[in-house]
Amino acid sequence: MKMKVYFEEAYDELVNKVTWPTRKELQNSAMVVMVASFIIALVIFLMDRSFETIMEFVYNLFY
Repeated sequence: MKMKVYFEEAYDELVNKVTWPTRKELQNSAMVVMVASFIIALVIFLMDRSFETIMEFVYNLFY
């Protein structure tokens, strides 16, 4: 019986008490996430290439 009350309250909360974002707000948030993801990926790529170049230089010193 407690589970039924829990699910009824959870449903009521989701339907009546939550303020859902508008479509425009969701699009803006998605754009921010995509841009941030791209920037982070670019930074990681540049760090990886830099590390690779440094390590090649160090290895070539000894071989």
